[in-house]
Amino acid sequence: MPRFIIEREIPGAGALPPEELRGISQKSCDVLREMGPQVQWVRSHVTANKVYCEYIAPSEAEIFEHAQRGGFPANAVNRVTATIDPTSAE
Repeated sequence: MPRFIIEREIPGAGALPPEELRGISQKSCDVLREMGPQVQWVRSHVTANKVYCEYIAPSEAEIFEHAQRGGFPANAVNRVTATIDPTSAE
């Protein structure tokens, strides 16, 4: 199943209080439950003004559907073609 990295422009994301981040996470999970098991949220990284999310989904269409249903921006959606880490150098 393809993996995607989604870039979400959210001004001030890094300063959001934990309660607001929890609410965003809950909304995302609610939408994913409605969509069924084919779309999976792996993790997200919050930076000053953006959130980078890793998802597993059949195609970009499901990523955009999740964003639309949840009211989340999806400014860039990129399919992962390879994964490397320090062990890749061995």
